[in-house]
Amino acid sequence: MIALSSGAFPAALARAQAVRPDLTGPARAPGVSLEETARRAGEAWAAGRVDEALRLFRAGLELDPGWHDGWWHLALIHTNEERFAEAREALVRLVSLEPDAGRAWALLGLCEFRLQDYDRALAHLRKGTALGLGEGDALHRESLLHFALLLMRSGDFATASTHLARLASRRPEGPAVVTACGLLGLGMTRLPAEIPEADRDLVTTAGRAMCAALALRADEARKGFDELIARYPRARGTHFIYGVLLRHQASPEALGMLQKEVDLFPDHAGAHLEIAFEALDRGQPVDALAPARAAARLAPEVYSSHLALGRALLATEALDEGLAELEEAARLGPEVPDVYVALAQAYALAGRAGDVARAREKLRELDAKRGAQPD
Repeated sequence: MIALSSGAFPAALARAQAVRPDLTGPARAPGVSLEETARRAGEAWAAGRVDEALRLFRAGLELDPGWHDGWWHLALIHTNEERFAEAREALVRLVSLEPDAGRAWALLGLCEFRLQDYDRALAHLRKGTALGLGEGDALHRESLLHFALLLMRSGDFATASTHLARLASRRPEGPAVVTACGLLGLGMTRLPAEIPEADRDLVTTAGRAMCAALALRADEARKGFDELIARYPRARGTHFIYGVLLRHQASPEALGMLQKEVDLFPDHAGAHLEIAFEALDRGQPVDALAPARAAARLAPEVYSSHLALGRALLATEALDEGLAELEEAARLGPEVPDVYVALAQAYALAGRAGDVARAREKLRELDAKRGAQPD
C-alpha cells in the first residue's frame, strides 16, 4: 500500500498539492460509536474507497484523539495519496502516543525525505530502524533503502553498506537499490536525484557489481567490476571498490588495484587506508606507515585512519605516537571493538595496567551491547 519512489517525488508532490479530495465536510456522524466508525473505516479502506475511509478515520479520531490505529491509517492514506505533509502531522501525533512504534517512526522519516527535510528524516529513520521495522514488506524495504541513502549523504558508508547488503540479497534488486549500491561503491555523498546525467551509467554499472558483491555472489561481482574498469578506466573510485572486493577475497591482485586508484587520485583517503590495512594484514607494518599517514592526513575525522596508523606505529616501536593515534581513534569511534583491542595491547606495552583493564571492560560492554541488539 506504500508507493514511495525516490525519483518520482517532485512531480508526485506537485500532483498531490494540485488535486485533493474535498475534506471540508462534517466528519463525525452524531450518535455513531467509535467501534462502529472504526468498522466502517476499515471496510472502506479494504475496499479502496479512499475518500470515505479518510472521512471515517477522521471521525473516529474526533471521538477519540488517542486512537492509535486511526492515526496510523490516516498517515497511510495521506502517504499513498502523496500528501506527505499531512501524513507527517498524523505520524507526529502517533509517535507521541506510541513512542516505541518503530514502523511509525520509519514512515515519518520517509515522509520527511519526500519533503526534503533530510536531517529529521535521517534521525527518524535511524530511530525506527533501531526500534524494529518487521521484515519483508514495502515499508521495511523502503525504510532501509532511504536510511542507507541518507547515511551515505552524511558520509557514513560503513553503516549504509550493512542495510544495502540486506536489500541486495533479494533478486532482482530493482533499479533504486542498484543506484544506491552504485553510490555506495563510488563513495558519492549525493542522493539519486542529484546524480549528473553524465554519471548515471557509471553509477548503474558500479551498482550492479556492488549488489553482487554485497550479496556475496563473488564470480558475478568480479565480472561486474571487470566491466566497470573496462568501461570507466579513469573514473574515481572504480579501482578502489574493486580493490576492496579483492582484499575481502584475499586476492594477491588487491594491492595493485588499490595502488592504481592512488596513482590516479592521490587524494583518495580510502585507497591509502586499504593499502595500509593490507600491509598490516601481511605483517608488513613498515610498509603500512606511509599510506596510513596519508589516510590520517586526508581523512582526520575517520577513526579507521588513526587506527591503522596507530597499529603501524605500535608495530614499529613508536609507542607514544602510536598510543596517541589509537586514543584519537577511540575518541572518533567510541563503539568500535577493534580500537579497544589495539588500545589494550598498547597500554600493556606501556605498562599501564589500569588503562588495560578499562579498555578490556569497554570491550566487554560493547560485546554485551552487540549481543543484545536485534539482528
